[in-house]
Amino acid sequence: MEILGVGASEFVFILIIALIILGPKDMQKAGRTVGKWLRNIVTSDGWKMFQQTSRELRTLPNRLMREANEELGDVGKELRNTANLINDKPQRPVSPLGSQPSPMVSPTPENKIEPPAPAETKANESDSKADA
Repeated sequence: MEILGVGASEFVFILIIALIILGPKDMQKAGRTVGKWLRNIVTSDGWKMFQQTSRELRTLPNRLMREANEELGDVGKELRNTANLINDKPQRPVSPLGSQPSPMVSPTPENKIEPPAPAETKANESDSKADA
């Protein structure tokens, strides 16, 4: 466990040095002074603002991902609705003049173009002579 980059063994070492230098009575006064100083910092408006900003920064990536996912879902719904509208409406070709739509032409047997039937290959007399 570290507090401000100071581990447990380092903290015990600092306490032992402080006890040797200050003595037991001055150690109590120093502890009270440090405690009051820390309490003033923690209860100050600046510290509360620091804590709130720190909390917001920690939750920022999750919040941004959630908002982006919601927006992506909205765009997806909008695209699906548009695609459904396009698929549901009968499409009419627009005439080059743009004033009147051209009538739709449905394929009928008369308008249908069929590929030519494969021609039967007949051996020509000239081919048979050339092979001989």
